[in-house]
Amino acid sequence: MSTVSHSAETSVSESLEVAKVRSWKAPIAFAVVTIAALILFVLLAREGDTTFKLSNDSDAIVLPPLVMNAAVTGVVVTILLALITAVSVWRTINYQTTWLWLISLFAALFLIGFFAWAAAGGTVPLPGFLLGTVALSAPLIFGALGGVISERSGVVNIAIEGQLLAGAFSSAVVASVTQNPYLGLIAAMIAGMLVSFILAAFSIKYFVDQIIVGVVVNVLVLGLTSFLYSQVLTENTPLLNSPPRFERISIPFLSEIPLIGPVFFRQTIIIYVMYIAIALVYWGMFHTKWGLRVRAVGEHPQAADTVGIRVNTTRFWNVSLAGAIAGFGGAYFTLGSVGGFTKDMTAGMGFIALAAVIFGQWNPIKATLAALLFGFATNLQNLLGALGSPVESEFLLMLPYIVTILAVAGFVGQSRPPAASGSPYIKS
Repeated sequence: MSTVSHSAETSVSESLEVAKVRSWKAPIAFAVVTIAALILFVLLAREGDTTFKLSNDSDAIVLPPLVMNAAVTGVVVTILLALITAVSVWRTINYQTTWLWLISLFAALFLIGFFAWAAAGGTVPLPGFLLGTVALSAPLIFGALGGVISERSGVVNIAIEGQLLAGAFSSAVVASVTQNPYLGLIAAMIAGMLVSFILAAFSIKYFVDQIIVGVVVNVLVLGLTSFLYSQVLTENTPLLNSPPRFERISIPFLSEIPLIGPVFFRQTIIIYVMYIAIALVYWGMFHTKWGLRVRAVGEHPQAADTVGIRVNTTRFWNVSLAGAIAGFGGAYFTLGSVGGFTKDMTAGMGFIALAAVIFGQWNPIKATLAALLFGFATNLQNLLGALGSPVESEFLLMLPYIVTILAVAGFVGQSRPPAASGSPYIKS
């Protein structure tokens, strides 16, 4: 009997060994980046010192700037990247995944080396750079949160671009006419929700392909806002396209924290609402009855229907909620950043927000981090251009989209969408 038991245990153990799969994505990516670092930081090393400015002169606590020799920093960083790559290879050989903190450390080290190389002889204003990153990420985060809610309920939200654009247009017009930015925010939410009504009605009630409806809605909103901008807003800019912008609000004590304080706690009301929205969507999605129902109709609508959940009604109102959140994010363009509506001012950010949803594996927190990454890449393009980096301007323009392609291609691991996402539910 013991022989049979031992044989069974051996068989199970061998089956488990066979089932183990090595994933070489991380080591290969690390190796490619390390080779790039070797070429840039060592073989094409630049002479001079790079100054990292850690605080502004007006801050309550002023940190001294950090000065690093570009050539020495490049050599040290390349060696450390090679060591991390070796660790990743060793863990992969032993059927182990690369630690998340090690991936984060690898990325941070490469960025330090890249900044030191690109800005050799110059200054990198870190507070301003990070502040710009948060600003560029804000519409992406609102769009990604809306995308998570919509797709978790089973509807692919290609129309994020249209929702952002409608929110930007409506907030500009209403805030300009009333001279009240808060009414502009409300108008932006309503506009985003109205765009979602079109998506929800055609995809849920009439079973039209959700991708096609989303694309059509985006084209419709782009054409409509462009027409109204050219024919109406430009004819009377002082009345219809001169919205008041929100002032920055400093939170006592928190805003005085070196480096972090000015970036996160000297912001407009839209950014503070963004912090609350991230927390509420995460808590609601995974810790409330509402979130359970949303995930149920997105994963297994038939099972949800059998326990009394009205699948299509739940989907309809959650797609509408997603549109309101994305529309709110669109208001940041006109009430928190630019200060007026311009034609196609979202410039494809809704599609990058959708990529952040996929990159973030349909999780509100991860999608937020992905949106921050895309905002970082976009702002890096601006910073390197201002510093006179030797990197070609054409490559800098491609940088945010390269990051997006790598993200959705699966370099961060496999992403499994909700099982019923994109599939209409027909009650039997």
